[in-house]
Amino acid sequence: MLMNSTQLKGLTIRALDGELGTVDEFFFDDETWAIRYFTVDTAGWLGGRRVLISPFSVIHTDWQARRLDISLTKEQVENSPDIDAHQPVSRQHEAEYLGYYGYPYYWGGPNLWGSAFYPAGSEILAQGNAEVLADRARRESADSHLRSSGEVQGYYIEATDGEIGHLVSFIVDDETWAIRYIEVATRNWWPGKKVLVAPAWIQRVSWDESKVYVDLTREIIQDGPEYTESAPINREYENQLYFHYGLPPYWLNEVERQAVLSMSPV
Repeated sequence: MLMNSTQLKGLTIRALDGELGTVDEFFFDDETWAIRYFTVDTAGWLGGRRVLISPFSVIHTDWQARRLDISLTKEQVENSPDIDAHQPVSRQHEAEYLGYYGYPYYWGGPNLWGSAFYPAGSEILAQGNAEVLADRARRESADSHLRSSGEVQGYYIEATDGEIGHLVSFIVDDETWAIRYIEVATRNWWPGKKVLVAPAWIQRVSWDESKVYVDLTREIIQDGPEYTESAPINREYENQLYFHYGLPPYWLNEVERQAVLSMSPV
């Protein structure tokens, strides 16, 4: 299901033995545009310490009850590596975190979640293997590509022929936890209209300029299907969106990729 990321904020995180707190924001990978961690405000519990929860641990998302159920205990979360959720998360911090829970490294495979297409399809590693991988990752020099959702909200959107609006929120797939679209408000140019832009159409993000550069003209964005948050994003709307832009939809690419990988020798 595709949901606006504004619906994530305030979701209750329920562990196997009780509630942990509520979702504040999230960290996403600026290369693959996938949510890698939720930042959880534990309020009075843990002295207000903020913790990270990976989609690897999500069992079920109940949007009506506004709750995320996870496969962890409160004690596991309490003893997890202390990562400052207010600061950038390094690859070394990720290695320590993922190694603690026995989660595979999402950057270590051909798919969005490493060897799996969905976080729910990933296998929990044995402790020995997790420690070996964590030790190897700590020696890696690769930088993390994580960005805070709160950091980029409000960034200006730069079309090929000038500014077009600003980033309001994200449209998220709650099965893969991929960001399928960014929501763009164009009210400075066309009062009240909001549109969606897929990450595949983004040329680059300038963190210094606080701008997102897209490979589209202002006119084609202006004439695109209007996005209304109260209306569900179904496949009919998505087909209209991709037909307007004349670009292949993400689900065709994913089907082709799965087919190729399924034919690859093990």
